[in-house]
Amino acid sequence: LTRAAGIVAWLMLTASVLWGIVLASGAFPEHRRPAWLLDAHRWLGALTVGFLSLHIGALVADSYVHFGLADITIPFASDWKPAAVAAGVLAMWSVLAVQVSSLLRKRISKRTWRAIHLSSYPTFLLVSLHGVFAGTDATQPLYLWTTGATVAAVVGLTVHRLATHGSRPRRAARPVRTSSSPPVGNARVGPR
Repeated sequence: LTRAAGIVAWLMLTASVLWGIVLASGAFPEHRRPAWLLDAHRWLGALTVGFLSLHIGALVADSYVHFGLADITIPFASDWKPAAVAAGVLAMWSVLAVQVSSLLRKRISKRTWRAIHLSSYPTFLLVSLHGVFAGTDATQPLYLWTTGATVAAVVGLTVHRLATHGSRPRRAARPVRTSSSPPVGNARVGPR
């Protein structure tokens, strides 16, 4: 249960990061984007937190390696693979910060939200490192192939987004019509 929940949490995080990159890339212009696209991104983030909670709960309940409250909340507190577990602890706090900031999106500045949300990139890296160096499935071919594919997908889409960030067309502002300005385009003046 511990391993499965951890792997599914990582896959949900991967899907959420990829979906977020696609949404931010302008592939779906904001003025024509259906609401379900953003809802799907939020749902993937919520699933990440759910499976992360299951992963941590299963770790604490496991009797094979004992993890106490400090081990799962403080980086380098665990004696078992301290660097790999610390990567997971840091990633956990980052995932929670991204989720909480998203829930508070209307109450915090866009700049603050964006800065916190951009931590999703190093979080994905930390989770991937945590899985490879702390996970007991890290030697399995399917796990290794999946890790390679997810890292390649996130890196590839990130590079594409950075390369095309300035080239996407901006939505033109609509002209503001005042009573003294002439009508724009085929606008009619007067009663219809």
